[in-house]
Amino acid sequence: MFSVRLQEIALPTSDRDVDSLVTWFTDTLCLVRKKGDAMADYGMATPVHRLLRDHILASPEIGWDAQMLADELALTPASLNHHLTRLVEAGIIGYTNEGKGWRRYYLRGGSITNAVELFSVQCKTIINQRMSLLENNWQRDDCRLALEIPEEDTPPLTLGIVDHRPLAPQTNENLLSQWLGDFGLLGERPGKEINADSLSCKLFEILLSRNAPLSLDEAAELLDGPKPRIGRILERFRASGMVERVARTDRLSISLWSAMMAQYQRRGEDWMLKKGGFARILNETQQSKLIQKLKKNKLKVEDVESQLKDVTPKQQMLLLNLLGGRLPLGHRLSGETSEDVTRRINERLDRVLRRMRRVAELLVSAQAMNQ
Repeated sequence: MFSVRLQEIALPTSDRDVDSLVTWFTDTLCLVRKKGDAMADYGMATPVHRLLRDHILASPEIGWDAQMLADELALTPASLNHHLTRLVEAGIIGYTNEGKGWRRYYLRGGSITNAVELFSVQCKTIINQRMSLLENNWQRDDCRLALEIPEEDTPPLTLGIVDHRPLAPQTNENLLSQWLGDFGLLGERPGKEINADSLSCKLFEILLSRNAPLSLDEAAELLDGPKPRIGRILERFRASGMVERVARTDRLSISLWSAMMAQYQRRGEDWMLKKGGFARILNETQQSKLIQKLKKNKLKVEDVESQLKDVTPKQQMLLLNLLGGRLPLGHRLSGETSEDVTRRINERLDRVLRRMRRVAELLVSAQAMNQ
């Protein structure tokens, strides 16, 4: 079964150091679980690194039997089998049972560049096939905000890609929770989060049916769950590329009301008119009515909406900025349709695959120079 976890990593700084290039591959394919921010040997002494560097990639035309590899790497059969299984599931190496004795493992396609091409085709095919479940569960419509402000701090892509398979008998999973787990939205080791009634699954179901972005406070109230945990779940969702965090421009009037009240009490009428942007953006009638309400401490959100209904959303954003206010952030699925989400994931996946092709070419060149 094809199963891989991809992580978006910047290209290696060295294009001639074989160790650095192999480390980049193992990190991108999440083949090594690192403890802490870094490892003392940068992962170069790990079995999977030595397996790739000294055997599979060094001699791509050779088939390596498991017994020979276990002796060369000084690994127990169980440990070696674990690493070989991970590489086979990731589609980088294959094996044959031809002849008698141990399985013989080899680099797919006869070279790392060919292996990456085969890997890329499988990734793209599985993504496009499995995203049909998102389309079947999609319930959003008319979800554009009056003013769309794109996400700025997009996290690096972390995405699982796993073949479709039937649900296991007598399981607490359902198709959606299995799908979320396969794409990595439930974490590296989901545990009970894979259950159909888990907090992660309920949160994703809300996003599938909600048009307006979902704030952390709203999510905690709807799900009756702790905000720190919900925040971590939403960050996992964002890392997959399926969910984005955007400014809640649908709450622009509330943010303006809050900023007006705070600045009037702090700085007064003269500041509001000059530096606060009232005289710059609002006409005299709008200024007068809002100031009068502020003087009486009776300004309401409805008053702000009424007076600013003819002011464009961009001008309202400028006014909010001059008043020193901030829009809250919310989370939503990263597209108006399921096709938009699929396209966005494919675009981000293409960037990772292009880097893999580039590193594969560099690796071939570096090995040729070292021979």
